[in-house]
Amino acid sequence: MDDTDSERITELEIKLVYQEQLIRELDTLVRTFGTKLDETLREMKALREGVKSPQVAMGPGNDPPPHY
Repeated sequence: MDDTDSERITELEIKLVYQEQLIRELDTLVRTFGTKLDETLREMKALREGVKSPQVAMGPGNDPPPHY
């Protein structure tokens, strides 16, 4: 092997290290977003259930008329 081949191999190894680091960072990011998405979906489901059958009566239909 001459020097140019050795330099090319070194450059490829450096690029590989950076790519591996980027892949790890992206994997962490995707996992974080997945977790947040799961939490958001659970919250939305709870909100939908609350709107369908509220625990506490909501709205003016349950207020006494103004003359009381």
